[in-house]
Amino acid sequence: MAIKKILVVDDSPTERFALIEYLSKQGFSVVTADNGEEGVVKAKAEIPDLILMDVVMPGINGYQATRTISREETTRHIPIIMTTSKDQETDKIWGMRQGAFDYMTKPLDLEELLRKIQAIG
Repeated sequence: MAIKKILVVDDSPTERFALIEYLSKQGFSVVTADNGEEGVVKAKAEIPDLILMDVVMPGINGYQATRTISREETTRHIPIIMTTSKDQETDKIWGMRQGAFDYMTKPLDLEELLRKIQAIG
């Protein structure tokens, strides 16, 4: 499946802006959500081809949102790459157990992110 639409879920306006700028220049359509709850809603409404999910957010965190999205019938097929400052091996293991497809720590290496996106699609 070719990746065309990406949902970026991150509470940092700076992170969202940087990812919108970079991914748009790479030809992707980018939709954003600024918290986990909005991310779950937008995942169901937009049915993106990929989700980039922050972990540390107010309300529903990225682990909880990933678990919800990966278990919903309409969204379980969407790969999720967790993008977070949480860099412990236990954080990565927990993220993968919630249904994440991959896990990257911030600051993101945008070229590596692009390689991962291309490998999925």
